[in-house]
Amino acid sequence: MAEDLFIPNTTSKGDLYASLLPQIEALVKSESNQIANLANIAAALKSAFDFLWVGFYLVEENELILGPFQGPVACTRIAFGKGVCGTAWKEAKTILVPDVEAFPGHIACSSASRSEIVVPVVHNGSVTMVLDVDSEKLAAFDSIDRHYLENLTQEIIGKYCL
Repeated sequence: MAEDLFIPNTTSKGDLYASLLPQIEALVKSESNQIANLANIAAALKSAFDFLWVGFYLVEENELILGPFQGPVACTRIAFGKGVCGTAWKEAKTILVPDVEAFPGHIACSSASRSEIVVPVVHNGSVTMVLDVDSEKLAAFDSIDRHYLENLTQEIIGKYCL
């Protein structure tokens, strides 16, 4: 596939995800390099939705290490159980935060971030990385984002990026 995305002109977040995910799969399925695939996934999500920050933190020993991302500079290392990303890793479940200032122990990598969703990527029963998405808007993420981003991590990242 050419490295182009078709971003439909729609006001439906679900329709946009439904159009984007097959394109992401086509983009990454013929590439074997994890970093290249994660970088393109982050770029595709950022391009389609204009989120503040989209990226990956990779599990390395007892901390999350910054991986491919799109957006402002970010925290490089996050401890297990710390912040939204570390909590999603520890609990091995998606964490959706409507207001990051109300999340106990939130790590403010960017003062512009107002809401966040973090989806763990589980492989062989262990979290191997997390997908972190931040928005400048309060309550920007909902069950639609959860559904499609969990599908992305399970069906595409789990298949082509591990």
